[in-house]
Amino acid sequence: MSAERAFLDTSLLIYAFATNDLRNLEARRHLSAGGVISVQVLNEFCAVARRQMQLTWPALEDALSLVRELCGAPVPLTQETHDLARSLARQHDLQVFDATIVAAALLARCELLYTEDLQHGRRFEGLTVRNPFATAR
Repeated sequence: MSAERAFLDTSLLIYAFATNDLRNLEARRHLSAGGVISVQVLNEFCAVARRQMQLTWPALEDALSLVRELCGAPVPLTQETHDLARSLARQHDLQVFDATIVAAALLARCELLYTEDLQHGRRFEGLTVRNPFATAR
């Protein structure tokens, strides 16, 4: 694992807690190394965990506790994040939610963004996108 500051997108959290998915071990490896997350990531994880993974509230709260223990306090959603996300969405033809993840990673001064939602190797102002599951499938 690199010493670079890494931002973890929602998919990493989902696969780390989805025991029936081949990406589970890779996701757990990245999550256990820590990283930066945002409130958006936590909200998206909660929605998927309850709706699709059917986690109970106690199981979800346990998962969130572990995520916070490993990643610390999440990056908040602010007006600055929103403004940067709009600019990134316009400049790079991104979906707003993807642009908000990129904006949060940039504002948190991360060098890496682990996600499967953007092109592997793509760069945004010093932030490099990596798909941690590119070879795990």
